[in-house]
This record gives sequence, structure tokens and C-alpha cells, in this order.
Amino acid sequence: MNKELRILISGGGTGGHIFPAIAIANELKARVDGVKILFVGAEGRMEMERVPQAGYEIRGLKVMGFDRKHLLKNVKVIYNYLKGKREAANIIKEFKPDVAVGVGGYASGPAIGAAEDLKVPVLLQEQNSYAGVTNKMLCKRAATICVAYEGMEKFFPEERIVLTGNPVRQELMGNALTRELACRALGLEANKRTVLIVGGSLGARTLNESVLLHLDLIRKQRNVQFYWQTGKYYSQEIKDALEEKIKPDNLHVSDFIADMAKAYKAADLVISRAGACSISELQLLGKPAILVPSPNVAEDHQTKNAMALVSKKAAICVKDAEARMALLPKAITVVNDAAQLNTLSQNIAKMGRPNATKQIVDEVLKLVNS
Repeated sequence: MNKELRILISGGGTGGHIFPAIAIANELKARVDGVKILFVGAEGRMEMERVPQAGYEIRGLKVMGFDRKHLLKNVKVIYNYLKGKREAANIIKEFKPDVAVGVGGYASGPAIGAAEDLKVPVLLQEQNSYAGVTNKMLCKRAATICVAYEGMEKFFPEERIVLTGNPVRQELMGNALTRELACRALGLEANKRTVLIVGGSLGARTLNESVLLHLDLIRKQRNVQFYWQTGKYYSQEIKDALEEKIKPDNLHVSDFIADMAKAYKAADLVISRAGACSISELQLLGKPAILVPSPNVAEDHQTKNAMALVSKKAAICVKDAEARMALLPKAITVVNDAAQLNTLSQNIAKMGRPNATKQIVDEVLKLVNS
């Protein structure tokens, strides 16, 4: 490549958008000497912290998501979108990207829209089985749309779809740690089955209440231990509840898991929300899982993510409304069933796409060269 390559990446709002964006940037940096990468995100959102921590420059726009419940409030949303698009156009004219990559989330709307207006080739990356509003809005002028699920032609122009899978956090891959060492590092017993309960960095109220309602059932499990990430938001509330109810010895509690590679390695069964990135990690690691889709997401896309796995007998789904009473008893039954764990592991591993990040960057470079 004779000239300096410049790539703009936009999107964010949640880890499900930010982790893939950073993985794409890291792959570009590893493969192209001297590549210049600029992120564009939404002011006040987590990308403004996570992207600089990963070593990249980011510019923030004053944009907000569409309010589906209070339509009149969207006057301000539209105003901020148009203003953000003008600001993004100025950023693009200054940075002069060869390609713009949109990873979804409302932050990518004005930035990628401005890139399309300025005739910058655009690649979209859609993580979910049900396409997000922003990517559906941007797809008509996008050159390439990288997706993680089959059947996405119902949302996007079929001839521009490339099935790649989702990028995942690189620290999870190629980890030589044994299960025994992972258990020891987390204070767990290697001779017991382990259920990992993780509701994301902020936590998930339904998962947390499911545990608190079944402490006596957990206490009775002689050969099963539980590693529970409560999320920082709920940390103090749960600490107080466990002091009052007395925490079972086989229940290990953490507000945040810094090293997910160890946690996954130790786990025989994972209880998780059904976000696209979480599912992609479980697929690549071949982890048996019970998925509890969040009801608080656009278009109920987490249920659609989960059912894409259930249809292939690659995961179990428990509805959020039923989880408080049903989740822990179900998890205990499953984790004690070696045959079912093996079937789930084999089937979910078949859905993994370990070369997703490489393939997406291949598509970015195709756009540069074309």
C-alpha cells in the first residue's frame, strides 16, 4: 500500500458495539504499517472512555438515541442528529478517511451518514440476528455489510452481505490456561462443576434476583459451585442482602470480572444475557449456555439472537419473565447432566467463526484497493 491508510470507525453506546470496533482497529493496526485510525462516538457514552484506554483517538458527537416511548421528545433527537451530522462531515473532511466502518449504535448514524454523503466507501458491521435501526437506515448506500447470522437478506441488499461472524475480545483467544489453574486463580475448587453467572459489566437485575431467591437451593449443591458477577451497579445492594441471608460457601461473588478468559475456562455452564458479543464468545469457546434475553432492548433482538442458537440445539433459553423462579433449578439440572453439556458444547462450537475479525478487515482492505 503506497499511501498512508486512514480508517474512520464509528459506533458505540454498549460493549456489544465497542468491543468489535476495537478488535477491528487492532487487526488493522497489526496488518497495515502506519495505519491511521480515528473513532467517532457519542459524548458521555462508554466509548469515550474505552476507546482511549485501547490506545485510539476518538471524537465525540452530541447525539442521542430515538425515544420509542415519548415520540415528542424526538424533536431534540432529530435536531442533535442533524447537528452531529454536520460536525461529523467536518471531521471527515479534516481526517480524509479511505473507508468508514460503522459498527452500529446511534452514534454511528450521523458519522456514517456524513461519510456516505461525502462518497467515502462504507462498511457496516451488524452483530445481531435482527438488524439495528441505524444499520438498516445506512445500508442502502453501504458498499459492504458484514453480518454474524444467516438470513440477513431480509434487512440488507443480499449482494452486499458478507457472512463473517462477530469480532471478539482478543484476550479470550489462544489462552493456554488449564481449567485447574483457572479455578485456583478464582478461588474455586477444580473437582466441582462450575456455573458462571454473568450479566454484563453493569449487571442484570433479573439474573441477580434469580440467585438471591435460590440461596438455599445453591447451598444444598455439594458438587456444584457458582461464580456470580453481580455488576457494579448492584454490588452494594447484593452485599447487604447476602449479609442478611448468609452467603452459601459454594457461591463466589464478584461485582466485575476483569479476566473473562479465566472465568470462561473455569465454567462448565454459563448463564448470560443474549447480547451478540456474549454469544459470539460462547460460540468460539464452545461453552454450554443458558441464555436469558434482556427485554429492554430494541426490537427484542436478544430473544431473536437466543432462538437462532436454540433452533440448532446450541443453547437453552429461559424467558426473562420466568427466570426468577426457573433459572437456577434449570441450571442445576443441566450442569449435572454430562451428556447435555457435551451436546450443547459441540453444537454451539459449530456456530463459531474464529476468523471474523480477519475477514472483516479483508473486506475493509478490498474497499481501499477498489
